[in-house]
Amino acid sequence: MNAPLPPSGWICPAVSAFDLITGKWRAMILFWLLKEPLRFNELQRRLGAITHRTLSRTLKDMEADGLVSRHDHGEIPPRVDYALTPRGRSLEPVLLELERWAQADAGQR
Repeated sequence: MNAPLPPSGWICPAVSAFDLITGKWRAMILFWLLKEPLRFNELQRRLGAITHRTLSRTLKDMEADGLVSRHDHGEIPPRVDYALTPRGRSLEPVLLELERWAQADAGQR
């Protein structure tokens, strides 16, 4: 997800932050996990139209980015929870401000 460098070689630091939260499902996943850790199927239900494969891939990518942790309880039947890491939780003020902006912007249309 790295943006190409402009000819000057300088890139706005915010670009790397936007890379972490952009994508069709990332922001929605972050918003749901801000509220509480969730199991895979519950997260999929709350998101709606996301496929199993897409959610699985997105969660793996978000784990690799250090935003989401996966906790396998080692039980039968399997029980796995997803939660925000401290890095993921540190995006809370940014996400809440984006939400406020979106609500205000929608009211101006």
